[in-house]
Amino acid sequence: MPSSRSPSPENDLFSISTTLVPERENKPATTTGLTFDDLLPSNTPLLLHEDLREGCGGQLWPAGMVLAKYMLTYHKTGSLLGKSIIEIGAGGGLVGLAVALGCDIDTKIWITDQLPMFALMQRNIAFNKLDARVGAEIYDWGTPPPSSILRNGTEHPEIVLAADCVYFEPAFPLLLQTLKDLIGPSTTCYFCFKKRRKADMRFIRDMVKTFNVEPVTYAGRDADQREGIYLYQVRRKERANP
Repeated sequence: MPSSRSPSPENDLFSISTTLVPERENKPATTTGLTFDDLLPSNTPLLLHEDLREGCGGQLWPAGMVLAKYMLTYHKTGSLLGKSIIEIGAGGGLVGLAVALGCDIDTKIWITDQLPMFALMQRNIAFNKLDARVGAEIYDWGTPPPSSILRNGTEHPEIVLAADCVYFEPAFPLLLQTLKDLIGPSTTCYFCFKKRRKADMRFIRDMVKTFNVEPVTYAGRDADQREGIYLYQVRRKERANP
């Protein structure tokens, strides 16, 4: 049984009763062209196929749009060169694909999620002809990171992307463990989420206890926060000298 984030309550990965989590009415599968306010080169749209048949991770979520726009605005040129990049809880791969299409990179980006999202990630990579720059991998939260997504099979990534991963409370301990596994001494995690319940802030408090967590300043932040969307930089805490 996979032990990471449940792509949707309907997949019953944590045996949660539908009396506690009502089933969603799935919208039809569709493909959307996204330009991120013309931030992509030559206004070439990112093609994102959305399909909820395997879970709600298969659709576009607001924190993903915010994180993608932030990366395309502030990390478009130079800052990602030579860095290893992993997206967790990627769903269809929105953020990682946007970075691959619109930012200067020279390493392969890995977009990861559970098995139900794997085919959708692969489909979106192929849609955008990004096979050489983006790879998809199955990554169950709370389990060791697949060696295939780590540089030399062991090294911590330098950039971790996480958008809208905070919404299913039983998975919070697994998400926190995954961040512990991935965030090394030289790692920066860009963590964006939309606050929907009080429980979401409990996860943020747990994250603050474990990591150095700083709000990110960017144009439009106040408007996003009015919509309940927050963006943080998350880094490993420095150990105090003995």
